[in-house]
Amino acid sequence: MTVARKQRRASGVAVAATVGNMVGITPAVSATFGVFLIPIAADFGGSRAAVSGVLGLVAVASALVYPVVGRAVDRLGPSRTIMAGNLLLGLAIMALSLANGRLAQFYFLFALVGLAGSIPSTAMFSKVVSNWFDKRRGLMLGITAGVGNGVGATIMPIVAGLLLGVLGWRGGYLVIGALVMLLGFPTLALLLRDAPRREEGGQAATEGLSLGQALRTRAFWLMLAAVAIGAGGMTAVFTHVVPMLLDRGVDLTRATLVVSVFALVTAAWQIVTGHLLDRWRSPRIVAPMFASAIVGLLLLQFGVGTPLLLLGGALLGLGMGAEYGALPYFISRYFGLRCYGSIAGVLYAAVVLTQGLTPALMDIGFDRQGSYDSAVFVIAAALAVGMGLLMILPPLTARPGEPRSESGDLALAR
Repeated sequence: MTVARKQRRASGVAVAATVGNMVGITPAVSATFGVFLIPIAADFGGSRAAVSGVLGLVAVASALVYPVVGRAVDRLGPSRTIMAGNLLLGLAIMALSLANGRLAQFYFLFALVGLAGSIPSTAMFSKVVSNWFDKRRGLMLGITAGVGNGVGATIMPIVAGLLLGVLGWRGGYLVIGALVMLLGFPTLALLLRDAPRREEGGQAATEGLSLGQALRTRAFWLMLAAVAIGAGGMTAVFTHVVPMLLDRGVDLTRATLVVSVFALVTAAWQIVTGHLLDRWRSPRIVAPMFASAIVGLLLLQFGVGTPLLLLGGALLGLGMGAEYGALPYFISRYFGLRCYGSIAGVLYAAVVLTQGLTPALMDIGFDRQGSYDSAVFVIAAALAVGMGLLMILPPLTARPGEPRSESGDLALAR
């Protein structure tokens, strides 16, 4: 395969990964859940905590499946696995429209969403991108995940809000599931390709630590704790921006705008984080971004006036963007690419578990106290702990023997 053809293939993979992330479980389900939460709770006649508990179930289901999916991707290759997962995710989201008002059935349907959503996930797209890019890996991981998830998480809540007024929440999930497949599958089938083998000049994942070896490192456990804490806290806030602001008397239009700013800054800052990591390779550059998220969280809950609320959303976006941009890069640099899927599967399992449980805990606190104030202070403290853990991570260097293409990147060599 010629260098020019490799570059075109790698560029196509980047586009496919971006679109795939745009219609993944985070934009299609997590980002829209806050829009549907109140009408679902009213329709079911239950509390918000009972309804948002499905996110915990999604988290458990995803956590169980992530390591299995990661291992399968390492052994079988990611492209076909991810394409099949896109179809399964779309169908699972559409199936939510069949909910008949029984909470048990609603939980079962969301469990299917969690199982399906772990396949065409950011973690698995990150393996494909890491295999194709080396010297500018952080930047490309930031672009594909940041732009994909960010644009998707910006557009999907707006789409959900429009659909809610016309079709209700059931019709909203039906259309969103169809969009996942109609936008995702054709793009993936056309452009997503596994990297060529190393002997053909590619950057195949042939070297690096095994999962067992990674588990014996200090970096693994520090990273897991720091990122899981950050992901849990910031995702809980992200899924609750709308109900938090509605409870404070902010109208739906402004609340949705804050969510959009949150998502857009998250997307843009993943790219910035990737570029900074490519340049300095230090985990400490991420720590101040967690501090900005703490300030943003306090502004979101206690700030008065649209400018302060928008600033709060933007500062939270810095923290979430840094976290999402750093994790796949950390995995590839600390542990190599040979077992990237398996290692990422375990790490993302922990992350998604906290992402699913903390929103439910927020609503339990709300049901007991009538506000989110206590949850906000707990999340702020947790983010401070995560910031401290990032500061004591070991230096970021490429692992000895990690494969590199002669040109540095397949698509960005020139």
